Amino acid sequence: MIIMGVDPGTLITGYGVIKKNGTSMQVLDVGVIKISSSDMMPLRLKRIYASLCAIIERFHPDEFAIETAFYSKNAQSALKIGQARGVSILAGVNFEVPVTEYSPREVKKAVVGNGAASKEQVQYMISHLLKLKTAPAYFDATDALAVAVCHSHRITRPRGGFKSWKSYVEANPERVIKNKLKVKN
Repeated sequence: MIIMGVDPGTLITGYGVIKKNGTSMQVLDVGVIKISSSDMMPLRLKRIYASLCAIIERFHPDEFAIETAFYSKNAQSALKIGQARGVSILAGVNFEVPVTEYSPREVKKAVVGNGAASKEQVQYMISHLLKLKTAPAYFDATDALAVAVCHSHRITRPRGGFKSWKSYVEANPERVIKNKLKVKN
């Protein structure tokens, strides 16, 4: 199964494409769509849409996952993010790819185990889970991979969740990080 994750923004939109096969995940592509702040908003939206369409055409994802808007005190920023989300969702829908939305808190909880995790914590876990040799240069790209990984966990986990930590660890051995540090006594 191929999953595309998107972290929308009007200046930088992150994207990540992963292939999930059983419990293993492989990064097919990751990057950002950078747009000049001097471009007018309609041109920015067109570029986001066209770029995401090109990625969809290249990888033919089975699923499209996107981060929901983070509401801040600045209504103007929220409206702009909403426009970027709209054209991103439209790209997926026009290619008839099922679209699912996740809040930033859901994504962080699925990847790090803490809904209030920092961008650095998300980047570390994504690098570890996906066995990346180097982390993406932009947090937007890491966040997009995190959205894709979150979706992969959500669509494959058993209904009703897990009854205990033991059953979770047994079902997800790849998510357990073993401490390799030696402690002096």
